[in-house]
Amino acid sequence: MTTELSSPYTYSSALGDNECVAGTYYAEVEGWKLHWSDGMYQLHGYRRGDVVPTLDLLYAHKHPDDRPRCQAIVAQVVQTGGHFAMYHRIIDAKGRTRRVLTSGEAITDESGKVIRLEGVMVDLTSTLQRETEQTARDAVAGATSTRSVVDQARGILMGQLKMGADDAFKMLVNTSSHRNVKLVVVAAELVQLANSAETRNYLDTAVRAIASESRPPAARRRAG
Repeated sequence: MTTELSSPYTYSSALGDNECVAGTYYAEVEGWKLHWSDGMYQLHGYRRGDVVPTLDLLYAHKHPDDRPRCQAIVAQVVQTGGHFAMYHRIIDAKGRTRRVLTSGEAITDESGKVIRLEGVMVDLTSTLQRETEQTARDAVAGATSTRSVVDQARGILMGQLKMGADDAFKMLVNTSSHRNVKLVVVAAELVQLANSAETRNYLDTAVRAIASESRPPAARRRAG
């Protein structure tokens, strides 16, 4: 029988310390009598004594879009045995959506018949929210960094070729298209040349190459 989780317990996240709720359960297949730890009640928005856990109650809290798949997995494990894990959403008694990972195994009798399912449910909501927020922050930082590099490269072209900001940006875009590389790569190469004393001598050559690549094909042929 699964040992009930009791405080303290440890949950590890690559994103750092993150509070989460976890609970253990076991279910007797014959008659589907469920046994929940305190954490399972908490995950579903209850306290022990508020409700009697049943299979119908368990499925009622599954997100409607996830419920059929959860039911299919449980039915399969009851038939075949083995271990299972499923990431899905539940809606607790207070209407809050939680993203949880449920894992467990089928316990069999001497004849190989599945008589009990037991395992653990872990709330991943706060971890996933934190990861989403970190991804968003990284994306913003990356976009800001990209704009900075492109702006620096545009400034270099403006100074070297005595042109306006729009024309310099178009020149970078044209070079990016001509070389089939990202705009930020073209810009970064130019900025790197300008910022290094060892490579600064090659800056004029790079600028002329960019200017040449930005001219229409007929103009490039005449220049060649």
